[in-house]
This record gives sequence, structure tokens and C-alpha cells, in this order.
Amino acid sequence: TMTIHSEEHIVDVHVRSGVYSSDTIFDYTHGYIATRLFSRNACFIMKIKKELIPKLQEIGRLAFERETMKDVYSPNNVWAEFQAGSSRLGRLKDWILYGKHIEKLCTGLPLYQ
Repeated sequence: TMTIHSEEHIVDVHVRSGVYSSDTIFDYTHGYIATRLFSRNACFIMKIKKELIPKLQEIGRLAFERETMKDVYSPNNVWAEFQAGSSRLGRLKDWILYGKHIEKLCTGLPLYQ
């Protein structure tokens, strides 16, 4: 499921698929995406690259198009590959940088950037 909070410039994406379940937040105000993978009990954070990630105004339209036209190819698929590296728990300065929505999603989990 996807929830778009236009006034807060936030998109919440919830994937419920057993072992592959995850929650993702696109925080356009702070410029970061955070994904919490439940199977790994970890949070992965990346900077939004404007040339690769759809704008907030486009993301809802793209989701609607994908749902209603599943058989049609779209070049606007977004994939990210995370490589395991060193992790750390979030500190106050991290939460100021990433924002309260990502803090709520990732507090207490190892952070990978």
C-alpha cells in the first residue's frame, strides 16, 4: 500500500509479503529514503537523487498507472541495491538530518547508508 502525505512531502510504502515485508519512507523535505526490512531487522537510508527518483507529484500517478495497467511496460521503475557495510545506531544529529518520519521508522535499528 502507498500513502502520500502531500502537505508533509512524505510517501509511505508498505509491502506485506511474508519474509520480504518492508516499510519505506520517501521524505522529500529532508531528501532521504529509508527502507526497513523486517527480515533483516535493519534500516537502509539513501539520499534522493532527483534525476532517478520520481517527484512527489508524479509518484501517485506512477503507482496508479502501474496498478491499472499492469501489462504495460513503464521505464519509470525504481530499484535500489543495498550492499552490507558498517552500521551504527542513529544519533541525535542523524535524526535532525533524516527527519522525524525516518526516525520513527528506524529508531533502535542498525542504520546502513
